[in-house]
Amino acid sequence: MKPAVIATNVELGYGRNVALTASSFEIPAGAISALIGPNGSGKSTLLNAIAGLIEPLAGSIEVQPVGGMTRRVAYVLQTTTVNDALPVTVAEVVAMGRYAGKGPWRRLNSTDRTTVAAVMDRMAITDLAKQHLTELSGGQRQRVFIAQGLAQDHDILLLDEPISGLDLPAAQAIDDVIHDEHSRGCTVIMTTHDLAEARVADHVILLSGRVIASGAPADVLTASNLSEAYGASLLHVDGDDVFIDDPHHHPATTRHEHRER
Repeated sequence: MKPAVIATNVELGYGRNVALTASSFEIPAGAISALIGPNGSGKSTLLNAIAGLIEPLAGSIEVQPVGGMTRRVAYVLQTTTVNDALPVTVAEVVAMGRYAGKGPWRRLNSTDRTTVAAVMDRMAITDLAKQHLTELSGGQRQRVFIAQGLAQDHDILLLDEPISGLDLPAAQAIDDVIHDEHSRGCTVIMTTHDLAEARVADHVILLSGRVIASGAPADVLTASNLSEAYGASLLHVDGDDVFIDDPHHHPATTRHEHRER
């Protein structure tokens, strides 16, 4: 697969705080790539750099064009805050995704409204259209913001911890959309703390202040690489079973099943 993103000796951070030391890697186009590593390993910082929200401190990270055209990027943050006093409905929040490509003072047209309706249907939030965000559960809110990202014209979809802490129906709905985007040829790049989720991705980047390894899950998520990334948090490795002392990895009573990619 051709690369959608190429990084060469890239160093990322904020001011004097370096989150990712010099690393080189590629992210394949048209694939589902999982960024995994302990808290503070640089996962979200890397997404910010791909989205163009921060400039590298050194080196380069470039989203590759396709067919002579710039790849369009949609980004769904892990935590999106909206002023509770702002009287906006779910439908209006999703529609905000269309303004990214409209330019100033442009109004939504019939194509925009059709797109908004379609992504709301995909995320199963059509019946919530007139509700305010404060009336929604955490899982419902996350589906709304995923729909806002989908509403943007995009070739690359960036998702920061899209299913972390969600209930089973919300997690399954988002997992279904990730597969749907993949089948449409979209490049999906997502951060995760879930080893099971990373193992069924097409491509994995393991981080711990730098890129430890990048490639196929079986090549990246090895005992030695995980030990290097997680250090003392890696409690035990037994065949395919890895136990990590991390609150994000604690067993849940209900979990959705990660599909094989």
